[in-house]
Order: sequence, then structure tokens, then C-alpha cells
Amino acid sequence: MTVNPVIKFIECVGHIVRILWHTFTAFSEELGRIMLLLFSSMKQLILPPFEVKNTLKQIIEIGIKSMPVVLITAVFTGMVLALQSYTGFKRFNAEVLVGTVVALSITRELGPVLTGLIVAGRAGAAMAAELGTMRVTEQIDALETLATNPVKYLIVPRFIAGLIMLPALTVIADFIGIIGGYFVTVNLLGANSTVYWKRTWDYLETSDIYNGLIKACFFGAAIAIISCYKGFYTQGGAEGVGKATTGAVVLSSMTILISDYFLSAWLFK
Repeated sequence: MTVNPVIKFIECVGHIVRILWHTFTAFSEELGRIMLLLFSSMKQLILPPFEVKNTLKQIIEIGIKSMPVVLITAVFTGMVLALQSYTGFKRFNAEVLVGTVVALSITRELGPVLTGLIVAGRAGAAMAAELGTMRVTEQIDALETLATNPVKYLIVPRFIAGLIMLPALTVIADFIGIIGGYFVTVNLLGANSTVYWKRTWDYLETSDIYNGLIKACFFGAAIAIISCYKGFYTQGGAEGVGKATTGAVVLSSMTILISDYFLSAWLFK
């Protein structure tokens, strides 16, 4: 019996609509839960007692231990950017602009974005895995039994650490990236050192650095709250921990890349 093509088409459209609606409702539910966790964390942030010891521990875990990877990424990003910029500008006898391009690109975009992606991949995964393990082994339930607020004890220190350390790492990445660009431009390509720095400082404005740090603050908060959310609400044992870790890295990275456009459109208009 031949199936009516119109009916088949309607069934296909209906199936697609159901999938899209299911995806939309799942996304909306998850976004709502993330926002509730964010508001709860911000409320607990200003209420005593303050978890100073845990916060310092997370600053070391998120910031200090991520620094080697950030430094390596920043220096080679600056070197590659300088190499490609010099090669392109040389065609138009505009090599003097290499320092400007390196400085603006790193402080405005590459510094905060790459630092955020690195922290999301290293520290974000660790946060999700640690909290996920605590959830499936019922350690979080034990904290609640002992009248300890798990949001204040577990999430707020990580939120503060992300908010503080991502801008700090971004400042270091900006500086190291510009130094890497200088090394390639001057020592390997033979450009004038004075011209490099002069062009850098002539066009680099304080607002470029500040706006990059605003991005970094947003990225740090987003990484911390998303990773903690994924770990805090883990289900399904060891397999669930793995899924939570992967989900934390993917969602944090996508949030950084998507929000970067809107932040750039707002800050640099």
C-alpha cells in the first residue's frame, strides 16, 4: 500500500517539531536551574560565616594550577599572531602595525577567551567531577544532614575563585602574549624594537584592557556556576559523573564563545 506523500511529509514535520520542542523545554529548564543556583550562590556570598579557607583552596586549584597552561598558550598565541600579521602586512609595507594588531587582538579577544577556554577545560572539568562524585557518594546529602548549606560550603568558594582568578590569569596572558609577539617580530623577523612598543602603546587604550577584564569576570563566573551546576545535580553513578564533566566543559566553552560576541558588541561599539 502506497503511503500518501502529504501525510508522510506532515508526520516528518511533526516529528521535527516534537524534537525541537523537547530540546527547547530541556534547555529552558536547565537554564532556569542554573539561574536559581546563581542567585542562591550570590545570596550566600554576602551572608556569614565566610568560607575563607575553602575559597583560598579553590583560588589555588582554579588559578595557580592553571597558570602553566595559560602561559604556554599565551606566549605561542602571541608568537603566531605576530608571525601571521607580519607576513600579511609586509605585502603592503605596513610591518610597523604588527605591535598594534598583537596588543589589541590579545587584550580585547584572545586573552580572555583563550584563558576562559583553558580554565573551563581544566578547572571546570575538575569542579564538575569533584562535586559529581560527592553527589553520587551521598557526601552532599551528608552535609545537609549536618545542617551545612552545600551551596555556601561547596559552590560559593568556587564561584568567588573563578570571579577573581580568571581576570588575574587574563592580565598575565595579555602581558605574556604581547611579549611573545615582540620576540618573534624583533628577534626573529628583524623588526625595530622601538617601533613595536611605540605602535603598541600609541593604539592600546586603557578601555581595551578594562573591557577585556570585564569579559574575563563574566567568563569566570559562568565557568564556575555551570561546572558546579553540572556536578551538583549529577545522577547515575560513575557514568553520570563522566557525563557531567563533559557537559560542564562543553556548555562552559559554548557560553564563552557565544557571550563573547555579545559582550564585544556591547563593550567595543
